Amino acid sequence: MSEIVLYIGNKNYSSWSLRPWIAMRILDIEFREELVPFDMAAGNPAFADFSPTNKVPVLEHGTVRVWESLAIMEYLNDLFYTKRIWPHEHDRRAHARAISCEMLSGFSALRSACPMNMRREPAELAVSQAARDDVKRIVAIWKECLEQSGGPFLFGHFSAADAMFAPVVNRFDIYRLTADPTALSYMEHMKSLPAWQEWESAGRAESWVIEEDEV
Repeated sequence: MSEIVLYIGNKNYSSWSLRPWIAMRILDIEFREELVPFDMAAGNPAFADFSPTNKVPVLEHGTVRVWESLAIMEYLNDLFYTKRIWPHEHDRRAHARAISCEMLSGFSALRSACPMNMRREPAELAVSQAARDDVKRIVAIWKECLEQSGGPFLFGHFSAADAMFAPVVNRFDIYRLTADPTALSYMEHMKSLPAWQEWESAGRAESWVIEEDEV
């Protein structure tokens, strides 16, 4: 099989890069990481060398190039079906995809008010009612999934759905956005993963500082 290359941005900020990266690390999919840092709020001109959208992440596999986090994980699911990137049961897979698409396209108030930031020390943040509504909906999603699956992850085993919500774990943690016990327990399981800690440590070690709502 051809080498898989994943192009990502700054680990401190790039929520979209975190998603496929952590899925591949946890599910033991071998790949080469290429970190191309943002050198300005709008991105980096060097992204044009590998990204048709001038954004990250982008996955390269031989002559195949895939951009957008969710599309990357769909491609990986086709390549590595036995890794269970999505649940194999059709009803659970449909549920996982639905909430992942909701994460992809929704929760704009939360994204805008609370960008991912691995270096930020936890402190409560006052947010708008719209952002609080986003938090309430996400907590409801997590609780429903965990009740049905028994945990510790949304569909029992780690899946693309957990990867899609991984940046939210950071947001909820550093901005102190929820006190729900089920949500906090899920967050602790996510943060205890070696892959999470590897990404977080690398993000904290970065020197780049960028003002950006969602990267």
